[in-house]
Amino acid sequence: MIVIVTGMPGSGKSKIVKEFEKRGFPSVSLGDIVREETLKRGLELTKENVAKVSIRLRQELGQNAVAKLAVEKVRALLKGSQVVVIDGVRSLDEVGTFRGAFPEENIIIVAVHTPPRQRFERLKARGRHDDPQTWEDFEERDWKELRFGIGGVIAMADYMLVNNGSREEYEAEVKKLVDEIISKL
Repeated sequence: MIVIVTGMPGSGKSKIVKEFEKRGFPSVSLGDIVREETLKRGLELTKENVAKVSIRLRQELGQNAVAKLAVEKVRALLKGSQVVVIDGVRSLDEVGTFRGAFPEENIIIVAVHTPPRQRFERLKARGRHDDPQTWEDFEERDWKELRFGIGGVIAMADYMLVNNGSREEYEAEVKKLVDEIISKL
């Protein structure tokens, strides 16, 4: 089984990924693949460079570029695990790449929605190098994600979590969701 986790930046995707990992299931982060590719190209890890590489990869390899780069990692992990989680799928082309590469696998899409203001505050607090510090940067990043096609992936989700309450409430919802998905093994 492949579990694709999607949502806008700062929505709470990593909580879902971490819950699967706590239960012994590995994950592949498409964002990490872009960051690795940025370093391979001799560029410093800045939000500008990561964004440029993300766009350049799609120009060079197609809209599903990052998924193509992840397929072999996912394949290797599936040899040792019943479930592999893929974090950060941003387009239906990427979903299609995984469906095409793994036709025998049950592929489940989990989306997380969090209101924009909450996401902005979380991203500012998170402090990763590519996190926006101004509302304008935040909106620009959101539009970039939407242009990649993330809205289509969210719309096609098998499960949708709304993360607009307390941390404890969301963590309880995540555990419940992971329990439900694992019960289908």
